[in-house]
Amino acid sequence: MDSKKRIETFEDLIIWQKAVELAKEVYLITEREKLRTDFGLKSQMRNSAVSISSNIAEGFERRTRKEYLNFLNIAKASAGELRSQLYIAREVGYLNADEHAELREKAKFLSGSIWNHMKAIARASEA
Repeated sequence: MDSKKRIETFEDLIIWQKAVELAKEVYLITEREKLRTDFGLKSQMRNSAVSISSNIAEGFERRTRKEYLNFLNIAKASAGELRSQLYIAREVGYLNADEHAELREKAKFLSGSIWNHMKAIARASEA
């Protein structure tokens, strides 16, 4: 018997679950005093973070693997966008070094996980 859980919905995907966790952390950190009043960066960070899980979900619900891979690519790009915004937040003093490193590493790990998922889907379509 296969010990892997069958993926039936996007909610079953670990990458989606991790993306939601990251978005929650971004929402919480952007409510802090310094970031709360920088409406531009706050909005950009939140949009990028939410875009990751949203694109994973939207792609999963599409009809073809090609569409799914396209949306995963967008999700991966959004993770990169968030990492860039985290650097800006650090540089202007909104995040300390530890906060920046923790969130950056989570976004980077998620980006790698999305990439690995994309490669697995591509391999499965070749089989």
